[in-house]
Amino acid sequence: MNFTDLFQFLEELQQNNSKEWMDVNRKRYKSLRSDFIGWLDDLDLTMAQLHSDYYPTSGKKGINRINNNLMFHPNKPVYKDHFGAGLDKAPHSADFYIEIGLKHCMLAGGFWRPGPKTLRSIRDGIDYNGEELQAILDKPSFRKLFGGLYEDEKLTNAPKGFSNNHPYIHLLRNKTFAVVHELKRDEVFQKGFKEKIVEVYKEMLPFRQYLNKAASV
Repeated sequence: MNFTDLFQFLEELQQNNSKEWMDVNRKRYKSLRSDFIGWLDDLDLTMAQLHSDYYPTSGKKGINRINNNLMFHPNKPVYKDHFGAGLDKAPHSADFYIEIGLKHCMLAGGFWRPGPKTLRSIRDGIDYNGEELQAILDKPSFRKLFGGLYEDEKLTNAPKGFSNNHPYIHLLRNKTFAVVHELKRDEVFQKGFKEKIVEVYKEMLPFRQYLNKAASV
């Protein structure tokens, strides 16, 4: 994958963010997209060896559309400023997200503002066994890579059915259960980039497995 060409394309796209420009450059985009899918396929094969429950996800299935959803976000540009994809993408589970873009290069995973049923299941899981999640979050190597849970909207008070005195109220009030490892653009070009992704994936795995187990109940 030629990431130099990918970033150059994204720079030009953001300067000319229109369907007209994309139509002229669509062949170029499709070539980059195909290369990115091939890169994802190789990464998927590598990560499938890491644990028995890995959910094989082809690059074509994992890659996100570059178009913004203007129906729900009419003020956004027509096209995104990144290439993104989810791997280990079992249905109704927390996938492993990769984003290579102009503003952000990141590796992330978890549940971003899940629906009421999933959110309730996660909170019930914390109520039943919050110490396990807390131990994952407190592990020094985990904190080094992710810092902690992604900071997003939180409830002011305890969720319905829980007490403000709950020992894990600081977790229960979250609406998003995800972690993010920000990458510097230079890291994308380094020889060991693939190994870096594997390192982050492995460190994140217990967190994602905890959430998936809770969400499945």
